[in-house]
Amino acid sequence: MAAIEESGGGGHKKGAGVKKQARKDARVDMTPMVDLGFLLITFFIFTTTINSPKAFKLNVPDDSAKDDEQTEAKASGAFTVLLSKDNNVFYYEGQLASDGSNFKSSSFKEIRAELLRKKANTPEKDLVVIIKPDESSVYKNVVDMLDEMQITDIRRYAVVDIFPGEVELIKATQGSSPAAK
Repeated sequence: MAAIEESGGGGHKKGAGVKKQARKDARVDMTPMVDLGFLLITFFIFTTTINSPKAFKLNVPDDSAKDDEQTEAKASGAFTVLLSKDNNVFYYEGQLASDGSNFKSSSFKEIRAELLRKKANTPEKDLVVIIKPDESSVYKNVVDMLDEMQITDIRRYAVVDIFPGEVELIKATQGSSPAAK
């Protein structure tokens, strides 16, 4: 509450010609305003809802699907690209032959031509590109391969884990493959 204090004044002279104003000290009590401020802060803290973070939602296929429910790719339309260290790219068409005869090495410069050739020779509904990076490939190679899918306008592709037999073939041919860029 605001209060006005008046001093007693003591010692003022009375008489003709002497005018003296009464001295008044004004003091404002800030306690109710501070209380109101804390009440408003408490009110907003309790009534405000905390926003959940709005992140980009990524829809991924269900990994728990049974083997018989998974989509089968037609072997004649499958084109598998294997990514390895030093920007090496390997590929094969269809299923991998047991002797590895259809296993070929390439580079990022040449793989686009192979993808376009496969796309031209395969009906669009059958064409599936399977991208398999091994543990020594870098993230940039996967992104470059996904860019190739956009450039060549191939809409059906998947990034899957590499099989141990494919890793062995990569290791066997690693020294003879061309390095890109």
